[in-house]
Amino acid sequence: MKPEKTIFLADDDADDRLLFEEALREISGGTQLTMANDGEQLMTILENALLPDVIFLDLNMPRKNGMECLQELKQSPKLKHIPIVIFSTSTQPEMIDKVYEGGAHYYISKPRNFGVLKNIIDQILSTNWRSFPQPSKEKFIIQSRQ
Repeated sequence: MKPEKTIFLADDDADDRLLFEEALREISGGTQLTMANDGEQLMTILENALLPDVIFLDLNMPRKNGMECLQELKQSPKLKHIPIVIFSTSTQPEMIDKVYEGGAHYYISKPRNFGVLKNIIDQILSTNWRSFPQPSKEKFIIQSRQ
C-alpha cells in the first residue's frame, strides 16, 4: 500500500526528530517519514529513494548545513521541484531572507508547544503543492517561536 504522503526530515537534534515523528503519527498515520541526521545524509538518501512530497530541513546541522542542502536541491533538475520547508531554531532575519531567496517554500521557527507543532505539520500536509507557488515574503514565515 502506497503511503498518503512521503516526508523527509533532516535535523541533527534527536529530540526534535522524535517530537516531529510523534506529532506526525498523531495527525497522519498514513504518512511515511524518512529522517536524516544531517544534510549530507539527506542528500545521500535522496540519491536512491523515491522522491518525497515535501522536505523539512533544519538549518544548523553538521557536515552539510540546511542552506547548503537548499542550494544543492534547487540546482538539481531531479530535485528542484520538491517543496522545502525550513524547520529551524534560527530566527535571524538575514538567514530567513537567504532561504527565501534560495527558493524555500516556508520557514518555520520550531515551536516549543506540541499542539502547535501538530497544527503546523497538518497545515503543510494539507497544502496542494502542485498548484502552490512560493508564498509572498509576508506569508513565508508560518510560526514564530513560542
